[in-house]
Amino acid sequence: MSANERPSGQQQTGRAAARATADSAFLRACRREPVPHTPVWFMRQAGRSLPEYRKLREGTAMLESCMRPDLVTEITLQPVRRHRVDAAIYFSDIVVPLKAIGIDLDIKPGVGPVVERPIRTRADLERLRPLDPDDVKYVTEAVGALVGELGATPLIGFAGAPFTLASYLVEGGPSRNHEHTKALMYGDPALWATLLDRLADITAAFLKVQIEAGASAVQLFDSWVGALAPADYRRSVLPASTKVFDAVAGYGVPRIHFGVGTGELLGLLGEAGADVVGVDWRVPLNEAARRVGPGKALQGNLDPAVLFAPRTAVEAKAEEVLEAARGLEGHIFNLGHGVLPSTDPDALTRLVEYVHTRSASRAPSVKV
Repeated sequence: MSANERPSGQQQTGRAAARATADSAFLRACRREPVPHTPVWFMRQAGRSLPEYRKLREGTAMLESCMRPDLVTEITLQPVRRHRVDAAIYFSDIVVPLKAIGIDLDIKPGVGPVVERPIRTRADLERLRPLDPDDVKYVTEAVGALVGELGATPLIGFAGAPFTLASYLVEGGPSRNHEHTKALMYGDPALWATLLDRLADITAAFLKVQIEAGASAVQLFDSWVGALAPADYRRSVLPASTKVFDAVAGYGVPRIHFGVGTGELLGLLGEAGADVVGVDWRVPLNEAARRVGPGKALQGNLDPAVLFAPRTAVEAKAEEVLEAARGLEGHIFNLGHGVLPSTDPDALTRLVEYVHTRSASRAPSVKV
């Protein structure tokens, strides 16, 4: 091997992380292999439910927090230390890559991402330039620090899916009905396809940075795609999401796909190229498995609001999830959406312990 062919330090870090985490329960479940217990992690596990998070973030805006490797590292590690979850997820926001390429946006408390100049015309597309790894050096630095701290615990990289990013860009912020988004999608299919294709490239580049720095898996979040009918998803969204998954397929890391309110889209989420399909709380996992079809692991799907109930009720509902997943090849326990900000963190810790204990008592003998 010549000097030019030697792997970079970043690639070596990624390979070392892959070796360290390969036999973790989380990655085994992603690969649909036997596990010693059902792995658990939570969407938004690093966030406002943790008092240590709120203290650390005091006086620091969300986007600034996402661009400071020291804060990203500490925030990502907090739920792993507290809850003993089976995976960490990189702390960021889905609009970070858009900010990195120069889109004028901010995350306003109580509102969410707000885009100063929405993208609705072909001329507006010129503002969507490609994402270069140098645009997000702070991501590379933070992921590298995290994999060193996490050891055998996998780190999940993540990004927003093209449709959800497009919705923020076209609407100018969060939307209940996605009027402008759907008007563009139906009214100018060619412009819409170009927009999503560019966003697919940006998303793929953002995921590649995380994988090459050491992320052991990636999750594509499509927060708003549940607003679409299956036919519209297949025609107007599936090609872009597939492009993202295809772009990172060669790395060999598990690819997770999740959207809220996507019960009618579950098969399509898998078809896009995911190895693991996330399921919200509205569809039992055994029914979700039927809709997704063979060859995919499932992730989910306790209702986040259940955690406000008494402990016995939480455990009963968790047992329902485990029972619905019985016999599935590959199940990762998660909520059906993100942790709600006012959730008692002790309830999450108890839930992790319960799922680990109950699932271990049912699992075949597996040495990991």
